[in-house]
Amino acid sequence: MWLHASCFLEFNIPAPTPFLLMLRPRSGSQQWVAREEYVLSPGVSAVEFTDSFGNLCQRLVAPAGHFFIHTSVDIETAEASDRALGAPFVEVQMLPDEVLPFLYPSRYCESDRFHDMATSLVVNRMAGYDQCAAIVDYIRSAIRYTPGDGQQIISAAELNELGSGVCRDMAHLGIACCRALSIPARMVVGYLEGLEPMDLHAWFEAYVGNRWYTFDPTQTGLQGGRVAIAFGRDAADVAIYTQFGDPVALLSMKVNVEQMAQAPF
Repeated sequence: MWLHASCFLEFNIPAPTPFLLMLRPRSGSQQWVAREEYVLSPGVSAVEFTDSFGNLCQRLVAPAGHFFIHTSVDIETAEASDRALGAPFVEVQMLPDEVLPFLYPSRYCESDRFHDMATSLVVNRMAGYDQCAAIVDYIRSAIRYTPGDGQQIISAAELNELGSGVCRDMAHLGIACCRALSIPARMVVGYLEGLEPMDLHAWFEAYVGNRWYTFDPTQTGLQGGRVAIAFGRDAADVAIYTQFGDPVALLSMKVNVEQMAQAPF
């Protein structure tokens, strides 16, 4: 399917402020970018680079005053994410080198604290995809999804104690439990068609059956087109914007995802 997705950010900047942005999806095996628009107002020079996870990042200095960022993309993606019950566990010694960083504990995914819990959740499940699915089932049943409440990033351990959180937090818990079982897992931030309420969304992917598969504890299924913008170990790696220096005010943020009737060419 073809999707048109957009994100609009408005800031009040007290003094010239360095920003690092992560707002451009890139083409890959699961999505194809046909058209993009990226507008900064007032216009400033920006430098783009690719980070260690393959994400497209932009560096700039925002001037004092109101500063606007508007991005949009026409992109082809699948109508639903793949499911693969029975996809096998990949032994650590057989994993590709680039997947290994997603096995380690990270700032918000303390996988070294979840071995006993994760093991208890996957009793009698086939090693691999079925274990990941069992973890997602637990998160859906044990954690209350509260979209719009996640101003402060919390870790997997904190979420497990609190019992409620946003998509980002629930992805952290899924990632930590997968890594505790030696299954590589990574955070994804992007767009999801039909998300309610509409916003940027976070989910996770796990590496089983020699490829990455999508898991989303906040949704009852894997329907809807997804557009991945950024991948990382946890939320610290995939912030759509990071500003440095004195705090700035985010005045508004608007996200929209629409299915297109036909290809944009």
